[in-house]
Amino acid sequence: MIEDLADRLFAEIAISGAPGWPPGGAGASESWGRLAELGLPLALVPEEAGGPGLDLVEALELVRAAGRHALALPLAETMLANHILAEAGLPVAPGAATILCGGPQDQVSLRRAGSGWTLAGRAFRVPWASVAETLVVVAPGEAGPCVARLEAGAFTVEPGRNLAGEPRDAVLFDTELRAEQVRPAGRAGGPDVVRRRGAALRSLALAGALERVLALTVAYAGERSQFGKPIGRFQAVQQSLAEMAGHVAAGAAAAGGAAEAFAGADLLPIAAAKVRTGEAAGRAAAIAHQVHGAIGFTQEHILHRFTGRLWSWRDEFGDEAEWSLALGTQAVEAGPDGLWPLVTAA
Repeated sequence: MIEDLADRLFAEIAISGAPGWPPGGAGASESWGRLAELGLPLALVPEEAGGPGLDLVEALELVRAAGRHALALPLAETMLANHILAEAGLPVAPGAATILCGGPQDQVSLRRAGSGWTLAGRAFRVPWASVAETLVVVAPGEAGPCVARLEAGAFTVEPGRNLAGEPRDAVLFDTELRAEQVRPAGRAGGPDVVRRRGAALRSLALAGALERVLALTVAYAGERSQFGKPIGRFQAVQQSLAEMAGHVAAGAAAAGGAAEAFAGADLLPIAAAKVRTGEAAGRAAAIAHQVHGAIGFTQEHILHRFTGRLWSWRDEFGDEAEWSLALGTQAVEAGPDGLWPLVTAA
């Protein structure tokens, strides 16, 4: 019921055009308020921590739906941030929130300073940091990974954008934190676990956007005529559409596996999903623009809202190269006798 309601709401927000195009536009606050009224930013928070207590796999379908409508609001990031906060025993965010991606260039240190903590360093391409009210940082501490909860104004933002125009900002830290703002990560895990869960969310968002790109392209191929008949009746175009459909189906299946692996942050299914949806994103976007021709690149046409996200999201929380290396490393470590059980167990 919540998924159906959210799907209709996302469609209304996308049609209105106000909230997220460009991101942070005039209607963003009103649209975010509608999401908050339904409790969607808390979808991954257990009931005892103030959330709705949804099944995680079902709640994660909201991310796929958001991708399907090119929702230009930080819903997935807020869901993940609140999930991490709840697992660490920290208060959930009252508004929009985000979390560091844990990229290889990030340099963040968290050290004890008297009764509190000092957070210092720099992180890159942080989603929606310029509009988030709360920022969650998972960093190594003296006795293991810790979760820090920062409010807007406690860090410096250097604005940036991805190819879809979504905020991807550099964040600078030189902040004194009170003791109650930092907790041991506990079930939230360390930065590597956060990165896996972020990759799972991006895989689901990619799967949703891929579904919409396929639908748009099939519809256009049936409407656009050349030489007296729809271009979708030409064999070459049909072959391309069939190839795209195969990539979309494979990406959707892989993303479903990542959703099931989200709770345990299992490496193999999440890495496989990020690789597969990333590969699908590249090929599907290329085919979509080939079929649409020049009109698909115009600002007025809706296609670029989705293909821009496909090209951007495939690189966020790790690209295909990073996760392929992780898969290969796990296979090598399993050895000749462990490879088959490794594959079949997944």
